Amino acid sequence: MELKLYKKPKKVTIIEGFPGFGLVGTIATEFLINHLKTEMIGRVKAEELPALAAIHGDKVVQPLGIFYNKRYNLIILHAITSPTGLEWKIADILEKLALELEAKEIISIEGVGSTELGKSRTFFYTTNEKRKRLLKKIGLAPLGEGIIIGVTGALLLKRLKTPFSCILAETHTSLPDSKAAAEIIKALDAYLGLKVDYKPLIKMAAVFEDKIKSLIERAKAVSEEQKKKKLSYLG
Repeated sequence: MELKLYKKPKKVTIIEGFPGFGLVGTIATEFLINHLKTEMIGRVKAEELPALAAIHGDKVVQPLGIFYNKRYNLIILHAITSPTGLEWKIADILEKLALELEAKEIISIEGVGSTELGKSRTFFYTTNEKRKRLLKKIGLAPLGEGIIIGVTGALLLKRLKTPFSCILAETHTSLPDSKAAAEIIKALDAYLGLKVDYKPLIKMAAVFEDKIKSLIERAKAVSEEQKKKKLSYLG
């Protein structure tokens, strides 16, 4: 697994989101890339991942693309493929990215499962006391109890030198959930002052969900096909 950067801005804030429960992280990062002026400045090259090249709008969508917004000095890691089995390696890459760009903070965004119906709540967890006060001030509830897995869990266990925060929105479905992703955008807007209107995400929910679901399903199909071929070789 290798980090490729074409530009190296400094003192950035890094936002990362992976396909998880409700695909909240991927939908939210996709929305940010489309609604902020961003440019692709790098990617994560991983031969362990399926050789997947998705095409959307006549452009190649990288499985793990790194985007930059100059106005807010913001790095967005956008993922359309699941990192299952590679969580520690990706956490290492994110740590390297943060140190190389002298990041002020890494923010992980995810969906968390909920059995309660009604309005979704948004939680946070942070390793930094100053940021804890800010996140409480914008109305997020601290995650007092819970289990965090995947890349986010690996980052928490690594005890990073860079301040690390998680913003988690409840979702009531394992299907793509743009409403939960909108809650994430709303929280990020208040926390970072991005001036991004999250309402279009709710209106465009069906479009975003269909696109992301299609990309994830294709990636999964490629992965399964590779596994079958590997088994046939071994057999």
